[in-house]
Amino acid sequence: MNDFERKLAEVSSHEGLYSETLDTLQVNLGFTCNLRCRHCHLDASPEREEVMGWPVMEQILSVVEDSRCRLVDLTGGAPELNPLFRRFVTALCGKVGAVQVRTNLTLLIEPAWEDLPTFFRDHRIRIVASLPCYTPDNVIAQRGEGVFERSIEAIRRLNALGYGRDVSLHLDLIHNPGGPFLPSMQSTLEADYQRALADGFGIAFTRLLTLTNMPLGRFSEELRCQGKWKYYQQLLRKSFNAETLPGLMCRRQVSVGWDGTLYDCDFNIALGLPLNHGAPDHIRHFTSAALEHRRIVTGNHCFGCTAGTGSSCGGSLLPGGKEEFAA
Repeated sequence: MNDFERKLAEVSSHEGLYSETLDTLQVNLGFTCNLRCRHCHLDASPEREEVMGWPVMEQILSVVEDSRCRLVDLTGGAPELNPLFRRFVTALCGKVGAVQVRTNLTLLIEPAWEDLPTFFRDHRIRIVASLPCYTPDNVIAQRGEGVFERSIEAIRRLNALGYGRDVSLHLDLIHNPGGPFLPSMQSTLEADYQRALADGFGIAFTRLLTLTNMPLGRFSEELRCQGKWKYYQQLLRKSFNAETLPGLMCRRQVSVGWDGTLYDCDFNIALGLPLNHGAPDHIRHFTSAALEHRRIVTGNHCFGCTAGTGSSCGGSLLPGGKEEFAA
């Protein structure tokens, strides 16, 4: 039993954490990325060569058609860099209620990918775009020179197609803190983003989602270099909030790694912790019945999802968000 499960035992009569249903299939198309962000838990970069091939994609297409999943959520790295990205997205659109793509925005203005916004609109793809902050300096610090300006231009092009303005074309932005602290209240940050981006750049978006940085990958390395790894771990544990437990994303989704291995979440992909406790651990063995009420593989990193107002791929777990817990 790890420390997180010991904490669960203090607030619950259950042994371990269990999923409730299977609404979302998150698919990691590979670790290749055009950026090398400081907070990336997967160490994605241009040098990474792990990408999903068509045989695994075919297996996903098969299980999606037979499962109860309502959403397929495509992530990476930069999922658009998978050579089979468009073919896979097109195939998915005929088999599931909604397809969502997580983008870092910068590729959408590059010559080889600048028609992707139109492709997304034509296929009614939901877009979740990473924009760590609404100020250039903070984005540059996390993602590098030129990224803020390229991101703003990509949002302008998406807005011109209706994204973030038409209610049927979702454009959600993702915020994550620039250091070892929890996100501020999601509703307050959303208002700040809306005002700053509208006034400064004339752009709009649908929702803001706040994510807590996980002490994994490059962010973990940075914490250690700063001598703040232990402090951040203590902050996450001290900020544990039992009210977040019902909304944890792992209770309603399964993640598929680039090689078809099944995980409870993308963070477990980073740690190499596939499904266990008798649940199928590869897409070729996927069945909804075996996955809907599985025991979840947890670790001490799970304190990151349960800290403060909670954190998931869909943002804060508590309505409106509560103020950050004291350090």
